[in-house]
Amino acid sequence: MDSRDTAPDSWEQEEDAEAPAPAAELPAAFAALNVNAKPFVPNVNAPVFVPSFLQASSAGIPASDGPPEPAASMEVTDTAAPVENGNTEADMAAEEETWEQKEEPGGGEGGGGQEELGTEGGGEEGGAAGREDEEMMEEEEEEIPLPKVAPPPPDAPKKEHVNVVFIGHVDAGKSTIGGQIMYLTGMVDKRTLEKYEREAKEKNRETWYLSWALDTNQEERDKGKTVEVGRAYFETEKKHFTILDAPGHKSFVPNMIGGASQADLAVLVISARKGEFETGFEKGGQTREHAMLAKTAGVKHLIVLVNKMDDPTVNWSLERYEECKEKLVPFLKKVGFNPKKDIHFMPCSGLTGANLKDPVPECPWYTGLPFISHLDSLPNFNRSSDGPVRLPIVDKYKDMGTVILGKLESGSISKAQQLVMMPNRHTVEVLSLLSDDVETDDAGPGENLKLRLKGIEEEEILPGFILCSPDNLCHSGRTFDAQIVIIEHKSIICPGYNAVLHIHTCIEEVQITALICLVDKKTGEKSKTRPRFVKQDQVCIARLRAAGVICLETFKDFPQMGRFTLRDEGKTIAIGKVLKLVPEKD
Repeated sequence: MDSRDTAPDSWEQEEDAEAPAPAAELPAAFAALNVNAKPFVPNVNAPVFVPSFLQASSAGIPASDGPPEPAASMEVTDTAAPVENGNTEADMAAEEETWEQKEEPGGGEGGGGQEELGTEGGGEEGGAAGREDEEMMEEEEEEIPLPKVAPPPPDAPKKEHVNVVFIGHVDAGKSTIGGQIMYLTGMVDKRTLEKYEREAKEKNRETWYLSWALDTNQEERDKGKTVEVGRAYFETEKKHFTILDAPGHKSFVPNMIGGASQADLAVLVISARKGEFETGFEKGGQTREHAMLAKTAGVKHLIVLVNKMDDPTVNWSLERYEECKEKLVPFLKKVGFNPKKDIHFMPCSGLTGANLKDPVPECPWYTGLPFISHLDSLPNFNRSSDGPVRLPIVDKYKDMGTVILGKLESGSISKAQQLVMMPNRHTVEVLSLLSDDVETDDAGPGENLKLRLKGIEEEEILPGFILCSPDNLCHSGRTFDAQIVIIEHKSIICPGYNAVLHIHTCIEEVQITALICLVDKKTGEKSKTRPRFVKQDQVCIARLRAAGVICLETFKDFPQMGRFTLRDEGKTIAIGKVLKLVPEKD
């Protein structure tokens, strides 16, 4: 006890002479120390300030009452450590410090708790490096929430919400560009990125550090592959963007479809590096499939980012850029994008951030706006907030009640509103609404929401269920007629064929029960006789029956909930739209 108290004490300049003298007569020392306990309160708090001071300059300024004094005390803990069972001493100091912290800041419960844990851990390690790391943690916890939470309330309603999905082949640089954008717009601070950079270097993956801002799960970081759809958000002057970072790997296409179904705008990232563009674009590459799935999911506008333009094999070459463009345009046209209106090409480098926020001097031939400015200048989306509520559920979990995630496709939701969960017809009440982690009282169409619901258990909800207004329920059923385009299938497709149906956020097995007619691609005419089979590149109208009851709407009423994809054996076989719902025969 005594040694612990005298240690910091002896470094105070005034007491410097006193401290060693009474060391022999303990009671006197104790008395003196107790009296002097209060003036040292800032000193107990010292470790928090130390690293920033050390970084600024490690000059020994005479200790008066500024931050230099803690620096002195820091040296004590370092030098004293070996002498007196260093660990416990540092631990105790740390403990004292954390209690001080708990009392002092008052309101900092959530972030504070973690900081305290961090500092104690640091005490055990004892090294200054440990402390710097922790200080990072503290900085992170203190700083990161600021940009997220502080600004939105006053001007939240003015900004239009736009959901941007990043799609493209594996390793094209989707997560890296997402991370870079978050850094450039101030959603991730520099120190956090420096921390990621250090961690990535330790794993010999230094070029991946930006993607860690979006790939938060450990497995994704280790393998460098996005699996789940990462979410983040950033703001520009006019708009509020939600980034959906879709996985590029073909094993995770179902997750990518879920991400694309929530997006208004897709950013197709392609790599300009020699060989990488080709593998992504050829058959079996993900560039084609992703572009097609985005179109099917209802994304109208596509921005093609030609990434890695700074690569030595490319070096901002206009020829390579044009070559990628020439190969892509005919394909995107075939998928259904209009090259003049719907597609916008731009060169960039995700790793250096070139042409994301500021124009690039090395690239004089590109005269358009940089990426973020281009996003900001896009025309607004027409969304009707007076339609019926439709919110397809992407995910759900338990957290003080039942929480669901999804994008509001139409209508508006407010707190305490009564809604119905389809297809199991549970009446639920909205307890709270979070739009991009900021609590609001009401939300309009196009926003990515988290809702806390009352009146339903988490087990009773599945992804693909839909939240509707009680006076206008969404249709549910098992049988429907649809127009299908067969995109890629080796053999013929006959009635009785099974595939996996992806419609909005729902995934269900379906069977083609009957082929009704073929549709001529050019004229749109329907054949008089029923076809016995259909094959690749044909368009037909067929009757499909799902294994269970699903929620869906006709394409005419609700395009977003009437488009679907059929997949089989890991490939996208067909895309289609729902023409009519067939009532069940009793």
